[in-house]
Amino acid sequence: MQNATLLAAVDLGSNSFRLEIGRFEHGHIQRVEYLKETVRQGNGLDEDRNLTPEAMQRGWDCLARFAERLTDFPRAQVRAVATQTLRDARNREIFLQRAIQILGYPIEVISGPEEARLIYQGVSRMLPQSDERRLVVDIGGRSTELILGQGFTAHTVASFRVGSVAWSSRYFDHGNFTPQAFHTAEIAAKAVLDEALVSYHPSTWEVAYGSSGTVGAVGDILAAAGYLPAGTITREGLDWLQERLLRAQNADRVRLDGLKDERRAVIGGGLSVLRALFDLLDIRQMQVAQGALRQGALYDLIDREQPETDLRSSTVRALMERFAVDMPQAERVERVACGLFAQAAPNASAHAQRKLGWAARLHEIGCRISHSYSHRHGAYILDNTDVAGFSQPELHRLGLLVLGHRGKVHKLETDLDDAIFALQLLCLRVAVALCHARREPQVQGLQLEVLGNGFLLQVPPGWAERYPQSVHLLHDEVQAWQKTPWTLTLDMP
Repeated sequence: MQNATLLAAVDLGSNSFRLEIGRFEHGHIQRVEYLKETVRQGNGLDEDRNLTPEAMQRGWDCLARFAERLTDFPRAQVRAVATQTLRDARNREIFLQRAIQILGYPIEVISGPEEARLIYQGVSRMLPQSDERRLVVDIGGRSTELILGQGFTAHTVASFRVGSVAWSSRYFDHGNFTPQAFHTAEIAAKAVLDEALVSYHPSTWEVAYGSSGTVGAVGDILAAAGYLPAGTITREGLDWLQERLLRAQNADRVRLDGLKDERRAVIGGGLSVLRALFDLLDIRQMQVAQGALRQGALYDLIDREQPETDLRSSTVRALMERFAVDMPQAERVERVACGLFAQAAPNASAHAQRKLGWAARLHEIGCRISHSYSHRHGAYILDNTDVAGFSQPELHRLGLLVLGHRGKVHKLETDLDDAIFALQLLCLRVAVALCHARREPQVQGLQLEVLGNGFLLQVPPGWAERYPQSVHLLHDEVQAWQKTPWTLTLDMP
């Protein structure tokens, strides 16, 4: 990446949407612009976990304003991520379809652990270099992330369904603050967070940091009240703040220096969750960190630029080891599939080829469960796993390729409208066929082309006579594509 390159991250949080624009300079990112709007989509989920039309419209309106600022940004320099509310929303595809059109860039719904990893990435990049063992806490609108890490590496990540928006609406009816409401909210938060005590015991970390949202708001209030040192949260400070909220009796009546208007409605829920964490994890004091999810997303854009620094590549290797994948066979299929793809689509993005390579490496991930239906089991695993570096849509896309690498092609007909996906699937299926003997296949002289809505695979003279089983499998592949919008033609002299 060249110095002075502009990068942008969009964070679609449960309480606020944020846009961070930074300039890459010698391995670091300097902020250029920061926009934040309180959207409160977390309050817009109905009893059936559907986003209300009003909540969706608030999100679309905000993204339209962000899109204007992002005009002319290359796609590779923008990353948009969505968190707990859109993880929960049953009708999220309705929101996302229009949101992507409005923003002009893909929006990734990331898992809780992936959100936690990116938060730690953002926090650690904004802290001085240190070997200290860190606990990082991020209390968002509908989820709370906890991370243990050292340096730039997150070692333990977790996400819990408890947050400032959810707890405020659930336990502080109409914004009313009472001792009983705070007591009930803290007990409920501890019930959700209790399992964190095993992995996040005080012996596992040395310094506690809080990121963004609630922690930032509480830090600002305590600093304005004269609690020193500024940027530090203590138990005494939390007790003082709760007493001030109880005196006010209602969120609308709270008047505190340092408390922003958009944070007023959710401060009660956020404070109760923070107090629960202080008690559970025996936190004496917490430092307010500057980094957050959006900074982590920006630095992740840099890491994704090269295969050797792309965390997703190491995640794929870890999945292969966990599910005892035949490594040599996976690598053979990857080489053949990516070689065919490069022939047929020389101008395709390196990212598209990398995704095909990952699918090839994982195509037998389901064999540990059942060989006969390994493709189905593999797709299920990828759709239901939380792994570092990948968003849920990315894992689903890999799962579709794994599902389609054998059996009928037309089961994926709705996805075959995407020409790149169709080509990736064909290359993977042909590679699996050519590597059927689990040894290095002879592919020299094979040529694959895309001709309109069809694929042409040319075979060199004499090849068919030398490899009759491969020819038989390729003829089966021709038949498999006949019931799809695409055709496969073999040219065998």
